[in-house]
Amino acid sequence: MRRLPHWGMVGCLALEWVALAVWVGGMIVLSGAVIPAVFNTFGGQDSGGMLLTRAFDGYHRFVIGACVILSAAVWYRWWSGNPIVAVGRGEVIVLASMVLIAGLIMMVLHPNAVALQAQAFATKDETAKKAALEALFRVLMPTRSLYMVNLVLGIVLVVIKVNGSLDLNRKQS
Repeated sequence: MRRLPHWGMVGCLALEWVALAVWVGGMIVLSGAVIPAVFNTFGGQDSGGMLLTRAFDGYHRFVIGACVILSAAVWYRWWSGNPIVAVGRGEVIVLASMVLIAGLIMMVLHPNAVALQAQAFATKDETAKKAALEALFRVLMPTRSLYMVNLVLGIVLVVIKVNGSLDLNRKQS
């Protein structure tokens, strides 16, 4: 076991929790508050859709940061060799799944949806616009599902980390 400064590990764990809170909390706020507010406030699909696209672009930047922080923190805890902050296989699997899903959304599905959205909003012909919007919604359905899967995985990761903390408390008692 490597001897690491106490405050280094405290900082690592604090950053890890903040990154997880941003990832999970951001998705809860977007899906539970921002999306309904946008579509209940703005009159048209076009302006609301563009606003949400920008909101998700911003959320993606935070998720990239959270991916980096969570991955670095897991590596640091593993590297420390400290059994108190041990990294379990389940934690690694859940985090890796979250990162892969986020990558799929950000690199494939979201850019495709943005292109389809721009095409739909630029089209003046009603028949072509309807076809473009249908294509957009076909991409958005799996994207929404993957966002929700990632939200659930984030909550599972919180549970894994809390359970690890409780196990530590039982061992020390």
